[in-house]
Amino acid sequence: MVAVPREADTLRALVGTLRSELAAGQSAFRARFERVGDSRRMLAARARAVDDALRRLWVAVGLPRSVALVAVGGYGRGELYPASDVDVLFLLPAEVTPDTIARLEQLVGLLWDIGLDIGHSVRSVTQCVEESARDITVETTLLEARLLAGSRKLFRELTGTLEARRDPGAFFKAKRLEQDERHQRFQETPYSLEPNCKESPGGLRDLQVIQWIARASKLGATWSELAARGLITAAEARQLSRVERFMRDTRVRLHLISRRREDRLIFDHQEAMAAAFGLGATPNRRASEVFMQRYYRSAKTITQLNTILLQNISAALFPAADGALMPINERFQSSRELLDVVDEQVFEREPGALLECFTLLQRHSELKGMTARTLRALWRARRLIDAKYRRDPKNRALFLSLFQQTRGLVHEIRRMNQYGILGRYLPAFGRIVGQMQHDLFHVYTVDQHILQVMRNVRRFTMSEHAHEYPLLSRLITGFERRWLLYLSALFHDIAKGRGGDHSQLGMRDASQFCRQHGLTADDAELVVFLVEHHLSMSSVAQKQDLSDPDVIRDFARVVRSERRLTALYILTHADIRGTSPKVWNAWRGKLLEDLYFSTLRVLHGDGAHASGSGDRQEEARHLLRYFGLRDGVEKAFWSRLDTVYFMRHEPDEIAWHTRMLYFQVDTETPVVKARPNQVGDGLQVMVYAPDQLDLFMRLCGFFGRLGYTIADAKIHTTTDGHALDSFVLLDPNRHLNSRDMIALIETGLVERLQARMAPEQPLAGRLSREVRHFPISPSIVIKPDERRQHHIMHVTAADRPGLLYSVARVLAAHDIKLHTAKITTLGERAEDVFLISGAVLENSATLIRLEQELLGELAVS
Repeated sequence: MVAVPREADTLRALVGTLRSELAAGQSAFRARFERVGDSRRMLAARARAVDDALRRLWVAVGLPRSVALVAVGGYGRGELYPASDVDVLFLLPAEVTPDTIARLEQLVGLLWDIGLDIGHSVRSVTQCVEESARDITVETTLLEARLLAGSRKLFRELTGTLEARRDPGAFFKAKRLEQDERHQRFQETPYSLEPNCKESPGGLRDLQVIQWIARASKLGATWSELAARGLITAAEARQLSRVERFMRDTRVRLHLISRRREDRLIFDHQEAMAAAFGLGATPNRRASEVFMQRYYRSAKTITQLNTILLQNISAALFPAADGALMPINERFQSSRELLDVVDEQVFEREPGALLECFTLLQRHSELKGMTARTLRALWRARRLIDAKYRRDPKNRALFLSLFQQTRGLVHEIRRMNQYGILGRYLPAFGRIVGQMQHDLFHVYTVDQHILQVMRNVRRFTMSEHAHEYPLLSRLITGFERRWLLYLSALFHDIAKGRGGDHSQLGMRDASQFCRQHGLTADDAELVVFLVEHHLSMSSVAQKQDLSDPDVIRDFARVVRSERRLTALYILTHADIRGTSPKVWNAWRGKLLEDLYFSTLRVLHGDGAHASGSGDRQEEARHLLRYFGLRDGVEKAFWSRLDTVYFMRHEPDEIAWHTRMLYFQVDTETPVVKARPNQVGDGLQVMVYAPDQLDLFMRLCGFFGRLGYTIADAKIHTTTDGHALDSFVLLDPNRHLNSRDMIALIETGLVERLQARMAPEQPLAGRLSREVRHFPISPSIVIKPDERRQHHIMHVTAADRPGLLYSVARVLAAHDIKLHTAKITTLGERAEDVFLISGAVLENSATLIRLEQELLGELAVS
């Protein structure tokens, strides 16, 4: 469409008028906000001003009545931040003329001309419905659609169709997955030194997720309506309103100060933000620190209430088929896979339960968290932890036992910090919660940095992370009482901000703790040493000449023993990696490793240093000599393997694989060997073949067709691209002859792999009674590793025939490469860990779709 001169003049004049009016309005809104401080009123006023401008241009351009102009997203909600995009949908009927398209294009140009940052889409009702079915972001955007101009009938058709097709349960699950993925991008903490007030955990988006889910589920549109439904208390509704206003004010002021769409509270703006909120410096803290602690308190409240609301909404949307409670002890029970107090006065009656509840979560892997009423009771009762409580030997033993459990330490310490328990039990820790660190390295508050360091130490013990830290994994595997390392991590920075040397002050805190909690003299000495010297190894490695023998000898005199050296090496790695993802690099790693081995040689006194072979390799060598193989025959095969392989296989397995493969390591022909399981019933099967994208799926299908269940699987890829996979197969019906099946597996599987036959669907089986009556909610957690080269996928589900095949089929369908896998079946519960890579893992939208597909496969019907 080309406007005639008079129409063009009219449009130019209108554009100039609207541009001036919007600019004047923005100035007026800002002045009124700074005078009155009502951010909600400002956002609504700006949305109304833009509404008016869009409607006037719509009329001026002359769009037909069959088309609709729709506000979506935050603009549809009637909230338009000072620098936010204006998101609109041009909703089209099924048939559209070229003239209509030309007018729409002209309108988009005019919207930019009046000074708006426009985000627009052009779709029919059918296209909107299709897109919302594929993409949860589109569905969410359309949830808040608001008609601005044009066809009301077409708009009603859109909203009616979307509402009729909307599945509240599926929407809830998708938004929860989306929130989990977003939290992972921000390291699952609100306590970054430069948090994003919109997207970080504890930010505005966590509140909006609740509002979207509640709206989609027709549970309420306001906090008070959710309270009326019993999903939160009236006091919690008031809390939510307060923190929502603070976060809204924060984002508005941030846009005004930065003069652009900036949602990160970067250091450059924090002092100005404090001034905008009327906050000044104190004798001990900058104004920016006062403001940020207020921000962190609000974010903490949001994360707490987000957890409670999501639990309660989940219970409303997915009522349990069997509401039976399973007793754990006199104080706690299991409810819907959550830890629940038997009544809300448990903590008042028995304050020791304040620590006990966290140890129960560690010991019961089937529990996924705490019920909403338990979290509320825990928060209310936190003040029961006083000096008398801390002196009680039973409470001291309970607290120490947290560090000695085999699982769940980092999760529970984080939860204790989130609900104020950790800071009450350790007042020194309470003083550093939310404390800023103004340096070039740290990106977290002091408390969150400490928790990151504890997490890193814990990761060194986990086989799924061994590919990232092979030497550290090897060292910590042989370290006795490794819980002392977690304790040292907790105390290493606990004295920051007091003035003076925090290493010396923290050493005194650690010494007092060890004495009060009954640690042996040797254990206490190690913890105190690590806290005092936690910066020493990094300083020597990076600032001194490691080629100078005197430097190494001096450092050896500091550490004095191999155990202390190894512990300090592990803690130093964890500490540096916990400052910021950007601080660690291969150069620092090489310096630390050189210092470690040089010092080790001095401590040994004979120039010896760690060989890197490990106890399992040595034992496997002895077994090979027992079978008559000459010395060194394993070298060609073992050179293709890494630390992960040796961590995950027993010496007997390593020796068996070596005997079967040492003379044919370069073969392109698949090698399949089977033998009776050396421990218990069933068979052990080894498969060695050039790697294929769908190999794991083929193997799972083949074993399933034979009637076997996979009790354990260890998937490995050699350095030259061969798959080396080990399986333990069980015959659930006990009707297969092992001798016959070994021959069938060794010949039949080789034939299928050579011919690249299509994967075989496993035989269908029946679910156990336990799974039918006590279902296990499936869980998928996919996170990038620290180098962001691979992703680690944790799968938890009820075990059933064909489960692994279903997972493998989805991975293969998305071209996801499987590098390693650790399959564990605990009774009826499958807990599997996969190291994977693929393009779909790098995009949030495709990653969420993958998680949804996997959850769909894992669901027990």
